[in-house]
Amino acid sequence: MYDSSKFLHVEDIKVDSSIISLMKDAEKIYFENFDGNTWYGRCIFISWYCSIADCTFCYRSTPKHEKMFPKTSRRSMHSILLEALFCRIFNWRIEFLTGGLGIMSFNDLLEIVENVSKVFGRKIWLNLGVFSSKHLELLKPYVSGICGSMETLNPELHKKICPSKPIEPYDKMFSRMDGFRKSIAVIVGLGESLEDIKYLFDFVEKHDLNRVTIYALKPVKGTGFIEGPSVNEHFSWISSLRIRFPKLEIIAGTNLRRCEEVGYLMNCGVNAITKFPATKQFGTKKAHLVHELIENENRKFISNIINYEDIDWIDEIDKVDIKQEYKDEMKKTVVSYINTFKNPIDKL
Repeated sequence: MYDSSKFLHVEDIKVDSSIISLMKDAEKIYFENFDGNTWYGRCIFISWYCSIADCTFCYRSTPKHEKMFPKTSRRSMHSILLEALFCRIFNWRIEFLTGGLGIMSFNDLLEIVENVSKVFGRKIWLNLGVFSSKHLELLKPYVSGICGSMETLNPELHKKICPSKPIEPYDKMFSRMDGFRKSIAVIVGLGESLEDIKYLFDFVEKHDLNRVTIYALKPVKGTGFIEGPSVNEHFSWISSLRIRFPKLEIIAGTNLRRCEEVGYLMNCGVNAITKFPATKQFGTKKAHLVHELIENENRKFISNIINYEDIDWIDEIDKVDIKQEYKDEMKKTVVSYINTFKNPIDKL
């Protein structure tokens, strides 16, 4: 087993005793309602451009990204589909297909969604803004759930953080959305207090949400935010959400800066993690750390981010029912990913 103590000092994380007590209650409730299987959810981005670009925490709102354009900020179809294939092969779930708003026509989006669903082998989640009832019907064959990036549900704070992305259109969409699972994504560290969690509770109850994805703010230079939430703030939100909603699926975001907190996230009662850069970090020390920290908390980590075995990628690509031109490009590109998987940047 990988010895995490030789790499990161997890013991340096200091959590207040009152928060530890809250986490113990949350973990108990988790195990009363779930089997311990824990997975990695991959957010697949289809673009880097956003027509709104004024959410104050987002890198797209910074001067560095003001000159991004839709045509040059879209990802190629084959690169998107390769990520979907990795999700299927390594037993990662697709957290959701996402990207900036206003990047492409609905027909272009529908083609991507259909192809990703085919490659992944099942319906997927979408997080791409507000959809009309007509568009939702067209998405149904390929989409199981819709996620709305709400960021914060405190109405006054939301107006400041996301001035051009109001809550009301999402509220209306969730109220008329039949036949889909429902989820939202929120961020801790935008200036809210723990008391503001009441707005989150109310939204979950109002729309009978199936899932909530909760992130700790990762500050971006140029946005005005200089630090993320403390572990006490972050863990309080997640634990409180678990205690209030015992059967809710809760996904916690992590990253390279905070991955040593993953074991504590298990104690808070999350079902899974997301946002860890698993393709670039596959098999690295940090990937091993994440795997070990999860399994040390009586969980079974069912996704693979550490062990590469030879796979006939050409055969896997050929088996998928997509256009030949996409297959050909996937075959060309997959080679560089294989080298990354086989040769981690910091071999153990």
